[in-house]
Amino acid sequence: MSALPFEYVVLRVVPRVDRGEFVNGAVLLYCQQADYLGVQVRTDLACVHALWPQADLEAIGAALASAAAVALGTAPGQAGQAEPGRRFRWLSAPRSAVVQPGPVHTGVTEDPARELDRIAARMLG
Repeated sequence: MSALPFEYVVLRVVPRVDRGEFVNGAVLLYCQQADYLGVQVRTDLACVHALWPQADLEAIGAALASAAAVALGTAPGQAGQAEPGRRFRWLSAPRSAVVQPGPVHTGVTEDPARELDRIAARMLG
C-alpha cells in the first residue's frame, strides 16, 4: 500500500469556555482515499475536574459518545448517516461548546487505523 493523505482533529473538552482551558477528549482521523473515518475517545474524564471541579462528567462523556457515534456512522439522523468526509467536516467545524474541535492537521500514512492508534496514544494517553 502506498502512502495515503489523512486529516485528523482532536476534540477538546473545555469545561469553562470563558477560560479556554481544555483536556483532549477524542481524536478523529479521516482518510478519503481509504474511505476511513475512525475515532478514539478518552475513557477517564476525571482530569477535567482539575480545570473545573463542577464539570458534569456524565454530560461530557455523553457528548463525546455522541460525536463518536456520528464519526462511526451509527448516530441517528442526517449527520450520522452522511458519507465519512461530510461527517468529519461536521465534527471538525468550529463551535463554542464544552466539546470543541481543535485545528485540523494533515499527514500521510500507509495504515489509517494504526495512525489513529499512534496519534490517540500521544494525545489522549
